Amino acid sequence: MKARPKFREIVTDPILALMLALGFSSGLPFLLVLGTQAARLAEAKVPIESIGLVSWVGLCYSLKFLWAPVIDEVDLPYLAKRLGRRRAWLLVAQIGVAVGLIALAFADPERAFLGLILRAAFTAFAAATQDIVIDGWRIDSAPPERQGVMAATYNFGYRLGLLAAGAGALYIADYANWRAAYLVMASLMLVGVTAGLLSPRLPDRTREKGGAFALNFIEPVVDLGRRYGPLLAAILLLVALYRLPDFLSGVMANPLYIGLGFSKSQIATMSKIYGVWIGIVGAFAGGFAITRIGLMPALLIGGMAAAASHLCLALLAATGKSLPLLALSVSVENFAGNFAGAALIAYMSSLTSPAYAASQYALLSSLYALLGKFFGGLSGFAVKQVGFAKFFACTSLIGLPVAVLCVFLWARQGQARRRTPQAEEPAA
Repeated sequence: MKARPKFREIVTDPILALMLALGFSSGLPFLLVLGTQAARLAEAKVPIESIGLVSWVGLCYSLKFLWAPVIDEVDLPYLAKRLGRRRAWLLVAQIGVAVGLIALAFADPERAFLGLILRAAFTAFAAATQDIVIDGWRIDSAPPERQGVMAATYNFGYRLGLLAAGAGALYIADYANWRAAYLVMASLMLVGVTAGLLSPRLPDRTREKGGAFALNFIEPVVDLGRRYGPLLAAILLLVALYRLPDFLSGVMANPLYIGLGFSKSQIATMSKIYGVWIGIVGAFAGGFAITRIGLMPALLIGGMAAAASHLCLALLAATGKSLPLLALSVSVENFAGNFAGAALIAYMSSLTSPAYAASQYALLSSLYALLGKFFGGLSGFAVKQVGFAKFFACTSLIGLPVAVLCVFLWARQGQARRRTPQAEEPAA
């Protein structure tokens, strides 16, 4: 396992320092179009079903693989010659994010709701495009033996961006207003713009001929079907359902907290600062569990725990405003959710083949987010009908089919081992 980069190494190695800044730029807009914006809309008394629908702008992150080949192969006029293909796309995407955040700052959730949705969708599209470029830059700017350090540095920067967009924006909104919060966040995109302009110009990839675009999209899918056969349906269903509870709570948790009367500062402190660190502990616990008890047992435990953690949210909703219950809900949900996240990342990685690792992982990661984003958009209608307490109690039941699928695939894995003890074992 690659060692995590030390802070001194990050700030003294130019490439890692740039990676840290680009990670921050990548993490910054995510919550501003999703979780933080949900708190803003709830405070503006936007109907809960409408808040859920707004979360559909996050589908841009799930569908970015559709336009990633364009970003990877097409030169932007004028800018590409001066900056190089990647830096040109990066600058345009980052300016797009900043413009989108400024537009959101002046949006009126009560009087011009459709306008807010369009601005959020534009911001999410620009942010997803930025992610595509940064991922490509990370892979091209360092050799394979440095990718572990690059990824860890990127994740550190991404977490800092989430803290700024979560806790930072909520604090500013509490002490000033939402317009000020979004304008400050837009100005912070200068961190990423500066890093992009300072980054070294990398050689542009040459485009392959002969229909490579179609083959690059189809062949990874065909390979999965060839290796797993009929079992692939169960694998894909597990991937799609596994993090569904997390996406639902990501949309509805902040409206619940606002509705119960918690201040934005209280939510920022508990959910966006304390909760982030609890989540980091949960992720490390998930990784440790995989090494000690194995991937499939950890996957089973994580899936059941992440879904069951919604019972704490149901209890909070039924009880009313209570800081101890808020702390309990944030603790359990963040620990269990990140434990499950670590297990799912390891499982999806194990499903890929070396020849198509990047493409297959991109497809699987898009699948796990796609269903969650879709039903997250409908979650407001469910809350409107049954209330927060029953809603979160019902979402905890998602753990049952997840557990059944985990046990089924675990058993099939054991059967495959007994049949072909010397052959390469299937990952599922």
